[in-house]
Amino acid sequence: MSHKDNTVVAGPISERDLSRLREAVCIQVEKIYDSCREKDCVEDAPVLFRHPEKIQKLLNAAINVKARSAEVRDVYADVEELPFKRGFYTVDVKYFIKVVLDFFVPSNRGGTRIVTVPGLVLFDKKVILFGSEGHVKIFKSHFTEKGIDTQIRSDLQQDNLPISKIEVAEPIALSARIVEEKHKCCFDSVPRFIMDELDRGYDDLDDDFTAAETGNRFTEREVLASIGLFSIIKLVRFVQLLVPAFDFCVPNRECIAATEENACDLFDTIDFPFDEFFPPQKFDFPGAVEAEGKGKCREESGR
Repeated sequence: MSHKDNTVVAGPISERDLSRLREAVCIQVEKIYDSCREKDCVEDAPVLFRHPEKIQKLLNAAINVKARSAEVRDVYADVEELPFKRGFYTVDVKYFIKVVLDFFVPSNRGGTRIVTVPGLVLFDKKVILFGSEGHVKIFKSHFTEKGIDTQIRSDLQQDNLPISKIEVAEPIALSARIVEEKHKCCFDSVPRFIMDELDRGYDDLDDDFTAAETGNRFTEREVLASIGLFSIIKLVRFVQLLVPAFDFCVPNRECIAATEENACDLFDTIDFPFDEFFPPQKFDFPGAVEAEGKGKCREESGR
């Protein structure tokens, strides 16, 4: 920790700082009772599309498809007690993953054009975590001046059951392919805002594909996508902990503000972005040399 006027501020702790402990403070926090990390390869998952009539014409016309990007747009989680194993819970997680696909369509005028369309991949998984026991009800109120305090009656704030938390890194769009089959699925469980996002992605979709472009195909084709997903799943509870405290967290520096008068002064504090003009070489890039030694290039086999 750095010191100014014999005060302690956030930073590394030294033995000298321990002598400045002032009190033991009781705080209420979310304590993590159990957690696990997951590295999932969602392989050959069917991609859902809005407006199936337009998409089927596009699929019949396309000669190839490429996964451009993937993004987790929402996550549903459900926690249930595990029978015959006290303190343990099952956590059912559903991921809603938006994928952006580039379809390569031959043109009857020669050449190939790219049609970009968003889709949706659903991925479910179940894990078992320890969440302890305790079913205390918590009632809260919000202060109202010169009146009866407002009672807070949110379900989340009225019990002390385990709460699931899912942290997700940006997924990796590994691959996509078109197959001559069709999985039946629907949008019943998909959040409304995700469906609206998909609809907006179809605004520029031209469904007027000619017979030359479709090759006179009228099959029920679909797209399968493979996605790499990294996540951490936790079970937490609200608990009271006794922790040592030095003092209140008073900011030790002033904010840097940008105004029309001092805009250039703020700009002067920014370093010149050399890496943007001269991308780092392999031996300058963090971890690149080490990663190269862990494996050799492998040729990806087509399916």
